[in-house]
Amino acid sequence: MKLVISLSFVFCSLISYSQKNKKIKIKAGNWISELKLNENDVLPFNLVINNDLSFTVLNADEQIKLEKAVFKNDSVYLKFPYFNSELVFKIISKKELNGYWVNYNKGADYKIPCTSKRKDDVLFSQAKNEKANFNSNGKWQVEFEPNTPSSYPAVGLFSQEPGSNKVSGTFLTETGDYRFLAGNCVNDSLFLSCFDGSHAFLFKAAFKTDKLIGTFNSGTHWKSEWHGFKNEQFELASPEELTYLKEGTSINFSLKTIDGNAFSFPTEEYSNKVVIIQIMGTWCPNCLDETMYYKSLYDKYHEDGLEIISVCYEAGKTEENQIASIKRYKEQLGVDFNFIIGGGASKNKAANDFNMLNDIISFPTSIFIGRDGQVERVHTGFNGPGTGAYYTDYVRKTNSLIETLLSY
Repeated sequence: MKLVISLSFVFCSLISYSQKNKKIKIKAGNWISELKLNENDVLPFNLVINNDLSFTVLNADEQIKLEKAVFKNDSVYLKFPYFNSELVFKIISKKELNGYWVNYNKGADYKIPCTSKRKDDVLFSQAKNEKANFNSNGKWQVEFEPNTPSSYPAVGLFSQEPGSNKVSGTFLTETGDYRFLAGNCVNDSLFLSCFDGSHAFLFKAAFKTDKLIGTFNSGTHWKSEWHGFKNEQFELASPEELTYLKEGTSINFSLKTIDGNAFSFPTEEYSNKVVIIQIMGTWCPNCLDETMYYKSLYDKYHEDGLEIISVCYEAGKTEENQIASIKRYKEQLGVDFNFIIGGGASKNKAANDFNMLNDIISFPTSIFIGRDGQVERVHTGFNGPGTGAYYTDYVRKTNSLIETLLSY
């Protein structure tokens, strides 16, 4: 409710800034932005321009406030707070921007054209004045890349009010969720998207004979098929059964801190402590969701003996770039626990560093260790706030586990 009120206030406002004695005006309010992935696929997202010249990306219930806008001549530069990417727009008029999104983690040449127009409209233009001929609401049993050696299962969780063509939800996979998706049902089709500065996800599907048959685009570099049908009983394999400690081994590794100092585990510093080792990357949205949760855990239980070590596998080409990303991430989130540099963003590198585990199949992967040094749980992937009850149930169980381990 607060969001609706605040946005309705800025919808009627006109804001401006001066550049070399030239005043350029921008209409505040909701803008529909579109990333052009290819000739046939356009990914829309909501971009809100506030009265204070700040910009916010909306993905369903998620709000991503971008860093302070930088205006140069007739252009505006908008950096994302946690990921090494930005939106760059030329100001065409008070109601139109034209430019691109660049994801530096994939290289300075990874640019996707982006346009943005001031309008209060449905997210997908196909849905304007159209009704949905089916209701997507509920749980769907999904298979990505079906009938291929690379196929993998997922759970589709969609929320659609009867009589409405607006849809929100996400996909759960065994390595994490696809975060906050929003879109529309149009006639016999489903359209969903998410843009968070790291990933640009577009899902399209046609509803045929009780099945959804569609495509999934991740930016400009990946496209696959997916199929789904409603199944309220379907569940994925437990995230606590996929990765495990090999028999007769223990957790130990030697790497470096982000300040360049040698770091080894275990040490006396972590003796008689409850320790979470988070294997992650700052480029990873699921890792961000998990880190935000771990921050709350650390703030609540650190004085009782909880320690967290984040081992980062980074997208930067040099160690200097990797460490800079970690330091920026740590500062933006305001986290106080230890961050370690593992190397490049490679699951093979992580698996080699943690060869006492059967494998590393996902960033993030977390290892929970009791005061006695014994591994109590290894958790693969992370289903964040976009998964609703799955997330709240995980938080409840994990808080309970930490409290139990601290009580010994």
